[in-house]
Amino acid sequence: MSADLRIDPSRLLDRIRSLGQVGALPGGGVCRLALTEEDRRGRDRVRGWMEELGLEVGVDPLGNVVGVWPGTEPGPPVMTGSHIDTVRTGGLYDGNLGVLAGLEVIETLQRAGVRPRRSLAVGFFTNEEGARFAPDMMGSLYFVGALPLRQARAVVGIDGKSVGEALDAIGYAGASPPMAVHAFVELHVEQGPVLEEEGVTIGVVEGVQGISWTEFTVTGISNHAGTTPLRLRHDAGWVAGSLIQYVRTMALELGGDQIATVGSLRLHPDLVNVIPNRAVFTVDLRNTDEAVLQQAEARLHAHVRALAEQEGVTVAHRSLARFEPVSFEPELVDRIEATALRLGHTTRRMPSGAGHDAQMLARICPAAMIFVPSVRGISHNVAEHTDPADLEAGANVLLQVMCELAT
Repeated sequence: MSADLRIDPSRLLDRIRSLGQVGALPGGGVCRLALTEEDRRGRDRVRGWMEELGLEVGVDPLGNVVGVWPGTEPGPPVMTGSHIDTVRTGGLYDGNLGVLAGLEVIETLQRAGVRPRRSLAVGFFTNEEGARFAPDMMGSLYFVGALPLRQARAVVGIDGKSVGEALDAIGYAGASPPMAVHAFVELHVEQGPVLEEEGVTIGVVEGVQGISWTEFTVTGISNHAGTTPLRLRHDAGWVAGSLIQYVRTMALELGGDQIATVGSLRLHPDLVNVIPNRAVFTVDLRNTDEAVLQQAEARLHAHVRALAEQEGVTVAHRSLARFEPVSFEPELVDRIEATALRLGHTTRRMPSGAGHDAQMLARICPAAMIFVPSVRGISHNVAEHTDPADLEAGANVLLQVMCELAT
């Protein structure tokens, strides 16, 4: 019977739009930084939907929320989910689709009177984005036992508050114990242009590329911008600017899947006529090949040291996040592809360029991902959009795969 079931696209879209009203921005986007008041209100709304569906809702000590619909037999659940925190200029679909499609899968089965053998679970994880606190995927890292609670709670965010303080303030430091998971499947928007460009409906994600985030602090000497000759400067801003140009050049030289980005830059004293005495910036390196990623890291640090010596400044650095590339369970990847084809969709096997909770869950259970197209490849932007037909297609693939895994 479940092979003929289909989700209700209007119900899914209504929930996406409703959640998008929490922390809404002009132009259609949302801002729900992790563990803010907006995040609390979003959590309350999704948790309320879980409870309306009769799910057994638990909140763990780091604020991860999981709703379980018990199956006819005991045992670890088949789980889906993602996150509902956003960047400052987030869209309606990043993370949110994966959580709300999971609720739609369960409601579809409930309304059809189909109860699977294995339990089904839907979760949303704390601070997936890493926009307020580093590292990203913090909640799922804790969920799989790879990040101690005390260490996570001690992390200080961009606003000077710790995870523990923020978590307690919004009332989401729970007590649910760790949960075993039979399998994890995450539906997500691609956040890139490939599927739309090639006219493909379903991305079959084979793995997630490795991620290396580093913050550099360059310390020089402030001086008058008009009276200090270039040869006598100790310009922290020049070093930062030179690094920005270098990481792009390095990525192009390494080629293949190498990506490099400077996403944050702060100069001090940040005045038009003063040479900066401090520059704080981040470098985000990513690659599907661990060996090449390590090579990029080595070249980056060597070049930083050379620039510091040339300009007579000092450089300190700290790692914000470091994850090796992850390959998803081949049999589960095959199942997703076969299901999408059976439902009449075009497919493409591909890696994920962004980090996702699924890569953390892969440490404790078979895991994989389903991608649907992002219009013009835009994400982390108020203009983020995925066509309703693609949302429906992805959710139906998720429905069928979860049913197969649960029965």
